[in-house]
Amino acid sequence: MSESVSLVVTGMKCGGCETNVKTKLNAIDGVISVEAMNKEKKVDVEFDAEKTTIETISQAIADAGFVVE
Repeated sequence: MSESVSLVVTGMKCGGCETNVKTKLNAIDGVISVEAMNKEKKVDVEFDAEKTTIETISQAIADAGFVVE
């Protein structure tokens, strides 16, 4: 079952930051798509709720060095 979430993420300052977040999240089994937007301080994620959780996604963003509000 596919779910979508929009997370407020601070600390992204450039396209490289967006790429870093996308790479980390796309490595998670169950993540279907990621859109990271540093200017909007937002990350939109579509994921399979049977394979991963919002908590896992948030932790991956934190592990990449950014803050999920």
